[in-house]
Amino acid sequence: MKSLPHRILAMAAQMPEGSVLSADILFSLGTRNALDQALSRLAKTGALMRVDRGLYVRPIQTRFGERAPDAHKVVTSLASQAGETMVVGEASAANSLGLTTQVPMRPVYLSSGVSRRLQLGNQVVEIRHAPRWKLALANREAGTALRAMAWAGKERAQAVASLLSQRMSEAQLAELTSVSTRYMPAWMSKAIRDLSAHG
Repeated sequence: MKSLPHRILAMAAQMPEGSVLSADILFSLGTRNALDQALSRLAKTGALMRVDRGLYVRPIQTRFGERAPDAHKVVTSLASQAGETMVVGEASAANSLGLTTQVPMRPVYLSSGVSRRLQLGNQVVEIRHAPRWKLALANREAGTALRAMAWAGKERAQAVASLLSQRMSEAQLAELTSVSTRYMPAWMSKAIRDLSAHG
């Protein structure tokens, strides 16, 4: 019978890029203590990468050498396992919509869970706890627009709303303006109402 580390690596090899490994996920292979020790040893040898306490990923082998898995895939896997909502942060949302040319120095995600940082090789991924309204319409184009408006802030939200109204489809506008504004700041609620008027 193969050793526990070998079985862990065999299972990891069958999982998609960015899949997060932990003792909880691998419970069928052994006891919690044995899994924790095996995962830690695999990280020390470089067979796995430790991204946070008790969380590991498989490095990706390429013809140019080894690299960390794609950050977005890691975050998506973590969100699924933790049962959390995670979305791209406001600045990245604004950048993707052409509202700013500035790219965040490190990937930032908003989460319904606790704030934490993931270490993916030399890259740090920041996960920030966010209020529920900033997580609305998760992974939807309309949700990206909402977070871009949040990035714009109180002074510029209405101007951004006007600009976005010209770029969004009727369906996207309808989706965004139907979102509940109950928990939003007053300035954000007004920007959403203005979008409805523009539409």
